[in-house]
Amino acid sequence: MVFRPQLAPERLRTFVTLADEVGLDDVWLWEDCFLEGGLTASTAALSWTGSVRVGLGLMPVPFRNPAVAAMEVATLARLFPGRFVPAAGHGVLEWMDQVGARAASPMTLLREWVTAVRALLAGETVTTSGSYVRLDRVALDWPPGVVPPLLVGARGPRTIALAGECADGMVLDAGITPDTIRSAVARAAAPGPHEVVTYLPAGASAAPTEAEQAAYNRPTEGIAVGTPADVAAVVRRFADAGATTVVLQPAATDLSIEPFISLAAEARNILRG
Repeated sequence: MVFRPQLAPERLRTFVTLADEVGLDDVWLWEDCFLEGGLTASTAALSWTGSVRVGLGLMPVPFRNPAVAAMEVATLARLFPGRFVPAAGHGVLEWMDQVGARAASPMTLLREWVTAVRALLAGETVTTSGSYVRLDRVALDWPPGVVPPLLVGARGPRTIALAGECADGMVLDAGITPDTIRSAVARAAAPGPHEVVTYLPAGASAAPTEAEQAAYNRPTEGIAVGTPADVAAVVRRFADAGATTVVLQPAATDLSIEPFISLAAEARNILRG
């Protein structure tokens, strides 16, 4: 499930330790402007837990020089092998405008950035002179022994295709349907193993409430509500459509921690059973 950044940072420790205790597979974090830093929150979450995987979906690439990003990701990958999954994306373009970082060609920037960071994490020496990414004989002194997958946050068809071409997977937005998953997997046409992460709005109500429907503004088939068995059934449909990781997402209006983690844990137990 996701720790929404509408929750105060000081609530993160309770959230991730409880998620770890009940046996959830993943906790995902966001880096929405201007709420909480994704890499700092990921570091704290990893240090407070022992088995849960921490995903960062996603880092807006206009914010970060690729060499610095590779250093940060490599450090976490070495400290917590196999437990950190970073994702990168365009960022919300209006927010990029606010901080003076919007690129004239977000697609070009994302392609150059992902290509360079993946090469650096693989231990390569990178020299490149692109439209946005310019590196001269850059190599990490401490590349990770277990190279983490680098995913791309994707929504539109061009970004989905880019994720299939040059990333290790993709993170899809909330509120999509199983048919959307199938279409995205087909469009990505990844040549090898490709993680497909999707956020699934969820809640314990018998049917989507008006508040949930308004908060997500998504079709009801893209929302999982009801009992743990009901939620598990929706998760299974998304998995059957090609999702490899389904991240349950509470509404922004529901910031209680324990009930939602309990719902996620019971749904997971049903799926694993």
